[in-house]
Amino acid sequence: MIDFNFVSPTKIYFGKDKETEIGSILKEGNFHNVLIVYGKSSIKKIGLYDKVIKALDDNNIKHIELSGVRPNPSNELVNEGVNLTRKHNIDLILAVGGGSVIDTAKAIAVGHYYDKDPFDFNLHLVKPTKALPVGVILTLSASGSELSSSCVISNDKLGIKQGFNSDLVRPLFAILNPELTYSVDKFQTGCGVVDIISHSLERYFSPSDDINFSDDIALAIIKNTIESGKRCISNPKDYNARATMMLCGAYSHNGISGLGKKVDMVIHRMEHALSAYKSDIAHGAGLSVLIPAWMNYVYQSDIDKFYKFSLKVFNINFDDKYEGAKIGILKLKETFKDIGMPITLSELGLSKKDIPAIVEKIFVGDTHLIGNLTIKPLSKDDATKILSDLI
Repeated sequence: MIDFNFVSPTKIYFGKDKETEIGSILKEGNFHNVLIVYGKSSIKKIGLYDKVIKALDDNNIKHIELSGVRPNPSNELVNEGVNLTRKHNIDLILAVGGGSVIDTAKAIAVGHYYDKDPFDFNLHLVKPTKALPVGVILTLSASGSELSSSCVISNDKLGIKQGFNSDLVRPLFAILNPELTYSVDKFQTGCGVVDIISHSLERYFSPSDDINFSDDIALAIIKNTIESGKRCISNPKDYNARATMMLCGAYSHNGISGLGKKVDMVIHRMEHALSAYKSDIAHGAGLSVLIPAWMNYVYQSDIDKFYKFSLKVFNINFDDKYEGAKIGILKLKETFKDIGMPITLSELGLSKKDIPAIVEKIFVGDTHLIGNLTIKPLSKDDATKILSDLI
């Protein structure tokens, strides 16, 4: 186990109707001018928008709005938000939505104190040194951005989707009411299941000692996400299932499932290239296709770890570890298919002719290998083979 520093400062307000406390939470924090960031119409349809506005008004908290955040959020809207924070002397950004909304808020938060394009942080040209505080009212269990240090933004002009990490963008607080996810449809719930699994799965499969505290946390999150996710899809108003999935999402990506080792999110990197190449690909859908394919390609590089995954997540107990590992990968692929997720590139509207361009996007900035901290680094030929088998 390597040495590490870990911080997870986000205060969680968990439970029914917790969103109605937003006004008092902000008042107690001495915040007076808030930028509310959200998507399109979903928070209005479920009545959340009206609750938030009333709570702010009742506590005399000034507020302006930035709406229209899309999946795979754009740097253009980030720049618009930065202008608003400066013009209106904003002292906190309130993200009301899922991962795209939260990441937009985070990018605005660091952009407020930066005199150039905030996408420079995503390009890793500079590191943020200061940020406005961010608060969250979560409406979608998926990205884990409500507790994480990551911020992923798309730049349509450059054709890049890329993230950066900084503890400065970890939200100050997160309001988690499972009931706010009742209206999330089957497809988006499935995307959330896959995204949550991926955050812990990629940490789990990063090399570690044979006894590792965080590995067992990662496997428990994966197992609980599969079980609760299936229940959420069969009964969208199953409170306990929604609550479990919400907590799994939050703690899958705050870093606790990767403590004590170096983590390289190579599957996420590959998916970012997919959805940068074709912006209508949902992040979870892209991951659903890539995760089993990557696992099949690399599992022999650490058979003990893959066998433990099969044993702990799916209760597969074989004398032959290779056979047990392969069955575990197949079970995960079947799980994705059962919850309505795609398992081929064809289902995402891609064909073999698209693969070379996608591979080039995967390897932007790296001409030789990616995933150098994983159990098996990948070359361009490796990535091409993985993608070609998915058509």
